[in-house]
Amino acid sequence: MGNKFYAPGEQRAERVNDLFAAIAPRYDRINDLQSFGLHRWWKRRLLRLAAIRPGDTALDLCCGTGDVAFALAAAGAQVTGLDFSAPMLAVAGVRKAQLKHSGGPVFLQGDALCVPFSDALFDCVTMSYGLRNLASVDDGLREMWRVLRPGGRLLVLDFGKPDNAAWRGAYFGYLRFAVPIFGRIFCRNAAAYAYILESLRHYPAQRGVDERLRALGAAEPHIENFLGGMMSINVARKPGGSSPR
Repeated sequence: MGNKFYAPGEQRAERVNDLFAAIAPRYDRINDLQSFGLHRWWKRRLLRLAAIRPGDTALDLCCGTGDVAFALAAAGAQVTGLDFSAPMLAVAGVRKAQLKHSGGPVFLQGDALCVPFSDALFDCVTMSYGLRNLASVDDGLREMWRVLRPGGRLLVLDFGKPDNAAWRGAYFGYLRFAVPIFGRIFCRNAAAYAYILESLRHYPAQRGVDERLRALGAAEPHIENFLGGMMSINVARKPGGSSPR
């Protein structure tokens, strides 16, 4: 039986929007629990790989409650965070209001498959735990690539598929049995977290993303795996620009 929050094709966005509306208030807490706090380390690693320089422009797509957007801004970037979930953006807005200074990301509601910016505008484009949720992985990557400046970096952090079959089986077992328990306890919604495994089954994961970035003409694409490939960051540079970052 499929997951009620997963649907291919035209219904994908609507179902995913329902999902994040259901979990937004407790999203950050459950991320800490289900990853044993490791998601914070993975996001810090993404920030280091982004190699932000003061004054860089950065776009964080599917920004959610703003973890990566806030980190990019703290590193000196001028950051725009975009997400189509109003409840998730509301949480990000509360977090921004709690900052002790007037800076920080600008948050916008929008569609990662139709980014409302001109070509080659950003020095860095990131997406964390979002590409897997899009109706089209290919279209999502093309939009990221389109708004990235020559010489800029593209980074995608998401759940991965370990190459080792036994390790992958153990990981999928954790996602199938343990993670929905967190959803049931803290959101009263096991299906919202059972969705992770369902979406991952249909996702090309780190190797598929790497192939697509190479097809786009990416320079120096590489994969950084964590926990044997359970989690991964795809990194690529857009050819051109003044110098490699």
